[in-house]
Amino acid sequence: MRTVTAMAGMLPVRFPTHAVDNPLAGMVGRVSLRPVSRRPIRRIVAAPDKFKGTLRAAEVAAAIGHACWELGIDCTEVPMADGGDGLLDALGGPNRTSTVTGPLGDPVRAEWRLSKGTAVIEMARASGVTLVGGAAGNDPLNATTTGTGELIDHALDAGARRIIVGLGGSATTDGGFGAIRAITAIARLKQVELLVACDVTTTFTDAAEVFAPQKGATPAQVALLTRRLHRMTQMFRDDFGVDVTTIPGGGAAGGLGGALAALGGTLLPGFELVADELDLYDHLDGADLVITGEGRLDDTSSAGKVVGGVAALAAEYGIPVLAIVGSDERTDRSTPPNLDVASLTDEFGEAEAFAEPKRLVEQATASWLAARR
Repeated sequence: MRTVTAMAGMLPVRFPTHAVDNPLAGMVGRVSLRPVSRRPIRRIVAAPDKFKGTLRAAEVAAAIGHACWELGIDCTEVPMADGGDGLLDALGGPNRTSTVTGPLGDPVRAEWRLSKGTAVIEMARASGVTLVGGAAGNDPLNATTTGTGELIDHALDAGARRIIVGLGGSATTDGGFGAIRAITAIARLKQVELLVACDVTTTFTDAAEVFAPQKGATPAQVALLTRRLHRMTQMFRDDFGVDVTTIPGGGAAGGLGGALAALGGTLLPGFELVADELDLYDHLDGADLVITGEGRLDDTSSAGKVVGGVAALAAEYGIPVLAIVGSDERTDRSTPPNLDVASLTDEFGEAEAFAEPKRLVEQATASWLAARR
């Protein structure tokens, strides 16, 4: 979290302290959005997600913060994530690297974090589909979560008392079997707090049908993987006394969610976990506006994603929200009364939005705020 304090008269920026992933209305000039309320804006919380492929969440927050500072408005920057890729950056960034087994068996160097007894692991960095070149380069039947289990094992060896694992972007549908085999001391894992961040509610036995096609699986392979997951449920009952078929989110990351739950993990909505870790609730207290955003706003953005989570949370506090997004691809562009949306693609064109997203985020922020002064 970073706080940008801008006093009247434009004193220097102060960066205190601790470090740590709906219709359009118009804006002033090229960006002239309808204001969501007429309350004076003196303090803003910037809580965006990443713009995937173009900007990290911290870069989006910094662009918003700079625009606020230029206008003499205090801004607290809280870069967010929903529990998938971007989780590690949102919770302080990597400070360790381990060589582990990649999704297809080749060694990969996976970054992770350990600080004050808490380890943060993104499973995609060890078992992600991007590590094999996407779905086209994947082997859906043999992709393994072994590397993720090895990272958990490394965290235990390093003395972690609390482990956060973010699920998302996996190449795997192995039901977490590889991870379980790689954790050498299951009993020791059960002595630490294991929190599993996921943004889906898919059950264990539905994991192949829902997600495997995105990982390159053919219909025949989906059927085979589904049968394999059904057989694995008996193993979890026999070995761990857990019925993974009843756990919402057990199918996340190809069943890894269910496997970690069987080992004592607690599955949590990723946004809520990150918001709690970063004290977002406290930062919202006394804020006049929240600015959030993501690269692509679509019909899933309200279901466990950052923009929907921030809007819902801000509504509880009675705070208006501006969402600055790379593109707005929702089929229904109606919005909650506390939310405005600015699409960079709609306002500036696709080429410019992709070429200079950070500048345009800052410009969109400044234009919207200038209209309120």
